[in-house]
Amino acid sequence: MTRRFFQGLVPFVGILALSAEASAQEIQVTGPLAGAPPVRQLRLHRKGRFELAPVVSFTLLDEYQRTILVGANLNYNITDWLGVGAFGSFGAVQLSTGLSDKIQQTYNTRFDRTGADYQRASEEAGRRLTALNVGDDFKSQLGTINWIFAPQLTLVPFRGKLAIFEKLFVDTDLHFFVGPAVVGLTERAPCGPGTGVDCSARNDSPDGPGTGTVKSKPTESRIAIAPTFGLGLTFFAGRWTSFGLDWRALPFARNTGGFDIRGKGDGERFPDNKVDDKDREFKFNQMISLSFSMFFPRELKSSE
Repeated sequence: MTRRFFQGLVPFVGILALSAEASAQEIQVTGPLAGAPPVRQLRLHRKGRFELAPVVSFTLLDEYQRTILVGANLNYNITDWLGVGAFGSFGAVQLSTGLSDKIQQTYNTRFDRTGADYQRASEEAGRRLTALNVGDDFKSQLGTINWIFAPQLTLVPFRGKLAIFEKLFVDTDLHFFVGPAVVGLTERAPCGPGTGVDCSARNDSPDGPGTGTVKSKPTESRIAIAPTFGLGLTFFAGRWTSFGLDWRALPFARNTGGFDIRGKGDGERFPDNKVDDKDREFKFNQMISLSFSMFFPRELKSSE
């Protein structure tokens, strides 16, 4: 009977506990800590200082060609958490990917007429498909990023210290940036029927019509306007220097391979035998940047 009594009492006690009201007492801080800020003598690495940072950037997830850009960041930090400035860089090095090398190799195989087992009939379809889209030098028709200029707003919502092996502590902040970007590009020039250059034009040779030297696939420059945004970490190495690691996105449409992929049919989703602006595809262009920042004036201020 005693056991049953306590077993029936447990749910009743639980109901009373749930129905109880919670309350708390506000604690007023008095004495020398009354009204004090959460942090004193905080080092203000950014507030009221100009920042000049040489930058080297590497494009990510490239299909046909990687780009290494060099440039600089210039910012003025209005407060320790808000800055305005600009990012500028130009493409210094272009490196083709393994896919580009494979495409060039396939093209050379299709148009190789020196082998004893050459069979024109079996390879004619492959040559016709290749003639418009790939020239003698595939790398010469690839789209490249030549330069970038981007005014930007920088926000620094988080900062603190990073411990390295629990021995070395480095002032670190996480920052975000956003703004418009002007991008200088090189893309394959319009070509094909109805355009200035006939991509499929070919000088005849003794091996038959359409088997001679392919005309060059020229490129042309253009400017694209795109948003740019990203985030990064800043590691303050001293009173007026720091190292930075940033990720940046530049989404806009471009023709990276110089191919004819759109322009005909339902929604212009099929090739139309010419290369023009309809063949541009939306790309979420990305890059990683490494920087070394210098702050002026060199004197470091602190909060109260």
